[in-house]
Amino acid sequence: MAVAAVSVGAAHQADGDSDMNFDLKRIWSHLCTGNFTTRKHFPTDVLTEITSTITSSEAKHTGQIQFAVEPSLGLPELLKGVTARQRAIDVFSQLRVWDTEENCGVLIYLLEAEHQIEIVADRGITKLSTPEFWETVCVQMERHLKTGHFKEGVIEGIQLITEEIARNFPPKGASKNELDNAPIIL
Repeated sequence: MAVAAVSVGAAHQADGDSDMNFDLKRIWSHLCTGNFTTRKHFPTDVLTEITSTITSSEAKHTGQIQFAVEPSLGLPELLKGVTARQRAIDVFSQLRVWDTEENCGVLIYLLEAEHQIEIVADRGITKLSTPEFWETVCVQMERHLKTGHFKEGVIEGIQLITEEIARNFPPKGASKNELDNAPIIL
């Protein structure tokens, strides 16, 4: 399994917070963010639209896109200093996004308490993409999140990733859907 991409939010955190273990502001943010917040930002109609966007996307290439949103991390993870990046890699593995036929699965992970986007791509994609591409996607999505436009951010991210995957993994007849297209709320 190979992973690629960056998180703009994680980069900012790494620059400013050397001791993530006892960051009370971070812990408070996670304690105040729960499923009610996620349902507010991602109601059923938005989840349906994201599912449709992923389904349409996957008709244009042989890659697989999975979107997962996690409201917050638990206290044990926060005390251990688990970052959004570390959690995204864990989710990538748990959801088996790496286990696609052409090694071209992509996970878009949102840690809602921190408004951090992580994109984890399998080795088939990372060989053909640049870190700058993934950074651009993260920046675009983060721009929407900061203004409260969660749906727009996720859909724009999916569309940008679709273009990249389609360029490198064009469709080959009827595509096989290897991952569920519905967003996953962890």
